[in-house]
Amino acid sequence: MMLLAAVAFAFFVVPLVGLAVRAPWGEMGELLRSDQVRDALGVSAIASVSAVLISAVFGIPLAWVLARSDFPGKSLVRGLVLLPLVLPPVVGGAALLFTLGRSGVFGEPIYEATGLVLPFSIWGVILAVTFVSMPFLVITVEGALRNIDQRYEGAASSLGANRWTVIRKVTLPMIAPSLVAGLVLTWARAIGEFGATITFAGNIPGETQTLPLAVFLALETDRDAAIALSLILVAISLIVLVALRDRWLPSR
Repeated sequence: MMLLAAVAFAFFVVPLVGLAVRAPWGEMGELLRSDQVRDALGVSAIASVSAVLISAVFGIPLAWVLARSDFPGKSLVRGLVLLPLVLPPVVGGAALLFTLGRSGVFGEPIYEATGLVLPFSIWGVILAVTFVSMPFLVITVEGALRNIDQRYEGAASSLGANRWTVIRKVTLPMIAPSLVAGLVLTWARAIGEFGATITFAGNIPGETQTLPLAVFLALETDRDAAIALSLILVAISLIVLVALRDRWLPSR
């Protein structure tokens, strides 16, 4: 059993070791200070933070409805909301393009009314990364709302607290760890998004090129820069997973 576990562990670790071995450590600082990296980092930061804010505004109420309300077709609604978790990202990007593109179902009237073109712009990046990352917040918060003891909320209501006070003073503090975990997962998924972004927003340096897209481009032109950017994304992902481990697995 230990041997099989060791082989499985090596399967995940060896590629990362190979990446680290090939890394140009002596030139790392210079590579990370390049205009390409700085621009990609800026686009990724704007898009990922925006995705977290949008997900918080709309995803938390959606999770609340899924956890606390019963209505016809609820299972289908939940399935559609969580579909981006398993949907190939490029398919999600194509769906956004045909829906919100300049000649899309909703994109055309939006363009005619406002002149706003969503694809191949920073707005397209934000929409793409939000589409694939918001389900992480929804599923995390919904699970937390289902698992808390609602008697505390009932007690607060019986003592005269109105609905918003109960939510603010009782519910949110009780789900705070899961809420934070969901927001961090949303951010991490947004900053690592590739398929939906390149399909809907393109790969325009300085405008829509995120860190993963910069890695993709650098693989063809500058392998050292691709490795440096890859190590940044590996470090971010590993930090998030280690920091949130106790949200998924009990401590021992």
